[in-house]
Amino acid sequence: MSLGSNICFMRKQKRYTQEQMAEKIGVTRQTISRWESDEVVPELAKLIEISDIFRCKLDSLVKENLLDQGEIYSKVQIKRVASFRMARYVMISPNPESDVNEYMRKWAINSGLKASHPNAKMIGWDFPFVSQEQQHRFGMHGYVAAYILPEEFVTEYPGVEYAENEEADYAMITIKEPFIQPFERIPNAYKIIMEYLQANNFKEKQQENIVSCFEHEYEENGIVYMDVYIHVDGVIKNDGFSWLS
Repeated sequence: MSLGSNICFMRKQKRYTQEQMAEKIGVTRQTISRWESDEVVPELAKLIEISDIFRCKLDSLVKENLLDQGEIYSKVQIKRVASFRMARYVMISPNPESDVNEYMRKWAINSGLKASHPNAKMIGWDFPFVSQEQQHRFGMHGYVAAYILPEEFVTEYPGVEYAENEEADYAMITIKEPFIQPFERIPNAYKIIMEYLQANNFKEKQQENIVSCFEHEYEENGIVYMDVYIHVDGVIKNDGFSWLS
């Protein structure tokens, strides 16, 4: 780890060239290059300015290895997610995520979804409407789990709420092995997205018939990943991304 490596890494995360970074701070491009190669250490006033631009703590910039985050987190992307139909259920309990995920897995089997579409995707998100008494007196929290339903799938099996999520733009980041440090890696993913949105003048958006944020957990080559999505104002034009593809 070095201060120069951290400056270089964060500059590239923000998609600044050395020239753009130099203009923001009021120095030359050569100065940025000398900082990043550890040839020269920035003055304290410049370090504070750099940490403000990167929206990271000065202590983290100077002492931590920010490149480690690059091994855990992907770059933030803006994706247009096509509309999809889902079957969802909410639980409020001391362990709502595991409880509702197990409930939905059983529903997927009993409804025939798993038999006809074994790779059907499940997403989830926090359910915020939990009373203070439930939280503090009984240690309860809320979580929603939902299966993305293929267009041709039809069932009358009860026990869920059916809903439609309209086409929307989301800021998305991927976490590698999120459950190694779940109380650090997952919240930090949301923090990274919010910092990205703020740095690039995007706005988080809440809208009826669109889930404001959700998580998708999956496994590839024996490694667990989690994608985190936060809904933002429509900002891109591309071919989009479909859960059904």
